[in-house]
Amino acid sequence: MSNPFVQIVEPLDPKQPLKKFFNLSKLEDVRYTCLPFSIRILLEAAIRNCDEFLVKKGDVENILNWKVMQHENVEVPFKPARVILQDFTGVPAVVDFAAMRDAVKKLGGDPEKINPICPADLVIDHSIQVDFNRQSDSLQKNQDLEFERNKERFEFLKWGSQAFKNLRIIPPGSGIIHQVNLEYLARVVMDQDGYYYPDSVVGTDSHTTMIDGLGVLGWGVGGIEAEAVMLGQPISMVLPEVVGYKLVGNPQPLVTSTDIVLTITKHLRQVGVVGKFVEFFGPGVAQLSIADRATIANMCPEYGATAAYFPVDDISIGYLIQTGRDKEKVMCTKRYLEAVGMLRDFKNSSQDPDFTQVVELDLHTVVPCCSGPKRPQDKVAVSDMKKDFETCLGAKQGFKGFQVAPDRHNSIVKFNFEGCDFELAHGSVVIAAITSCTNTSNPSVMLGLLAKKAVEAGLTVKPYIKTSLSPGSGVVTYYLRESGVMGYLSQLGFDVVGYGCMTCIGNSGPLPESVVEAITQGDLVAVGVLSGNRNFEGRVHPNTRANYLASPPLVIAYAIAGTIRIDFEKEPLGINSSGKKIFLKDIWPTRDEIQAVERQFVIPGMFKEVYEKIETVNKAWNALDAPSDKLYTWNPKSTYIKSPPFFDGLTLALQTPKTIEDAYVLLSFGDSVTTDHISPAGNIARNSPAARYLTSRGLTPREFNSYGSRRGNDAVMARGTFANIRLVNKFIDKQGPQTIHFPSGEILDVFDAAERYKQAGHPLIVLAGKEYGAGSSRDWAAKGPFLLGVKAVLAESYERIHRSNLVGMGVIPLQYLPGEDAGTLGLTGRERYTIIIPEKLKPQMNVQIKLDTGRNFNAIMRFDTDVELTYFHNGGILNYMIRKMAS
Repeated sequence: MSNPFVQIVEPLDPKQPLKKFFNLSKLEDVRYTCLPFSIRILLEAAIRNCDEFLVKKGDVENILNWKVMQHENVEVPFKPARVILQDFTGVPAVVDFAAMRDAVKKLGGDPEKINPICPADLVIDHSIQVDFNRQSDSLQKNQDLEFERNKERFEFLKWGSQAFKNLRIIPPGSGIIHQVNLEYLARVVMDQDGYYYPDSVVGTDSHTTMIDGLGVLGWGVGGIEAEAVMLGQPISMVLPEVVGYKLVGNPQPLVTSTDIVLTITKHLRQVGVVGKFVEFFGPGVAQLSIADRATIANMCPEYGATAAYFPVDDISIGYLIQTGRDKEKVMCTKRYLEAVGMLRDFKNSSQDPDFTQVVELDLHTVVPCCSGPKRPQDKVAVSDMKKDFETCLGAKQGFKGFQVAPDRHNSIVKFNFEGCDFELAHGSVVIAAITSCTNTSNPSVMLGLLAKKAVEAGLTVKPYIKTSLSPGSGVVTYYLRESGVMGYLSQLGFDVVGYGCMTCIGNSGPLPESVVEAITQGDLVAVGVLSGNRNFEGRVHPNTRANYLASPPLVIAYAIAGTIRIDFEKEPLGINSSGKKIFLKDIWPTRDEIQAVERQFVIPGMFKEVYEKIETVNKAWNALDAPSDKLYTWNPKSTYIKSPPFFDGLTLALQTPKTIEDAYVLLSFGDSVTTDHISPAGNIARNSPAARYLTSRGLTPREFNSYGSRRGNDAVMARGTFANIRLVNKFIDKQGPQTIHFPSGEILDVFDAAERYKQAGHPLIVLAGKEYGAGSSRDWAAKGPFLLGVKAVLAESYERIHRSNLVGMGVIPLQYLPGEDAGTLGLTGRERYTIIIPEKLKPQMNVQIKLDTGRNFNAIMRFDTDVELTYFHNGGILNYMIRKMAS
């Protein structure tokens, strides 16, 4: 059927009649100009894709009537303009596509129908680790080791880029996915197939929201959902509420964008924005650069919103020119946005749209701060850091407590490093990393003037501290070198170690053995300080129990101090060779100093030079030999790439969902269990089930690599599920990846217990508290439990992406009724659970749960839309797509 809104199509430029757009202003509907700018993008996509099948006129009306319908839990479809993936989530996506081709062929269909329809970019940035640092050749050594470890994965991805249409690979060594998206991939306005329309994106990384800072609506989705989008399916979403976040005032001279985002993160966690859009407005927005806005948008997952949108304004347009985009296309972008009423003037309050609610922040009230020691929303003013850490030392074990006995608070362990004697104590900094997409795109915090002043003042960093600098793109290295700052960073140990996420995702590499021995001997709460966005326990490094998020200048400052237990206002950073005390205030650069250097050295030419050759500059990638077959030839000897069992036995006929009978509880959790707890990305412990499997395949511990790098192998990932060393299971009285196998009473590794249950034919469930699945958008956090035999999760609340991933795998997300939880219901987790699945299902219906104790209660089945119920009836979203393509 033709589009029912074809009457509002017209050329943007009468001189180019074949370049058209849907002119939303011609709707002549007063509701349009009152819509939040983020909702206008959803509306445009619905109008442009309206076919009365996947997208209907009723959907358009629901979005246009947002002011009323936002409260009605109404479902709307959204077709984003493109998809972006990183390699940790991209490899399993390409593995799934390869396996889906095999499955479609077995069912008699055309395997080449499994092909991306929606354009997709995959940026390889998660594989490189900080194995070498503090050396001039650290970058080359780390990149060489990255290829040695990941050659098989990279060859597979290169095959994928050749076998599938519309899939572009950005090779390793290019930068961090979100910075590459911001500086290079983002269009702001698409010019495709004869139409102009707003750029929008979903990504298999939760920090895809960073692109919202440029005015491109984007958010993270599960890898499973992204695969469906790539195959042409719209996202089915509940029409979101939109919280207007008004920024007023000017930041103080010593405040960074990191301080602002950590303040906003804590504020919005308190407001409660889970499942909502946040849209920024107010005169304070005009005071922020695109890099500042991108920093704020980046941490959207940490404050729980779906998107954190900054509408396009003239500063956005200027950024496109600064980063070397084609000027003619940029001017066309501006004309289009003006025509459809999507260009914002933040100083003009008459443009302010309607919002669900409005909250406000005066930027002048923001003070320098960090977040930690275990969660990104736990903001601490820098002036309170020493006191706060010392309080955490003795506090009860939890997000703000380590439960260290008072008589051990001042314990000291002496050790020797490279022939010199040193001391470690609680609070000693052992990792200091300038890393992560959150900050590395922002020259205002990356220019390193503090390092220059510190070196000139005679300050140094202790040699045992693992320092590193992992820029988000080659542009950063370019302007650090051109501005003369790079040499000073190197003198403090912050040499470039690689282009990728590195420490922020747990690829921090090993600490010196003598440091690890000292930490272990004293049972010390050692500290990592990083300019990242995630500091969940066990993520950054197994030996850093406390981890703080901080701006790059503060990372350097704490590295120089060597401890988190310092009051910068009263205590010196250090004493130079002349005996002079040097305080942080003596070397902290002003905003004016930084902006002067930025204006001089961050120029369009360097962006053009870096990105013109981004797809061809990596010689090691160019030399990779990949097969050219359309169907992948699986190598049974591979420990990286393996055909997954998700589609084994799949038929065209649907299976009726059955009641889950007498399920055992595999694990019982409290609040804020993250996807890092469920499916860790970092090191594979030598005593773990995954290690035993890899050893049985002839690998040595040096060859294990990380869980993240082995996401293309289900045998490793199933064994890595719930394998985080900091896992807290209520059945066990200590941290660790173990549980009780109730039939035998034995304490086993989680995988081994699940295998026992599976062999005996017993279904499993998981009990959890609030915010189950917080953190990274990690599809293996749903795939892994599915492979262990988990049929349902019963939690107080879910993180948005993880709930979607569970649905995508056919695992039932159950939620306690309001006011109820395991405690109020008297659940111990030792009961057996029968979950009644009725024949007729509807979104968010209540289902009955019967216990073997004779007690019954109800819970909400969190299938939120009819589309999600369709996926469940098919056994998951990928099964649905295979049946659709095969038939």
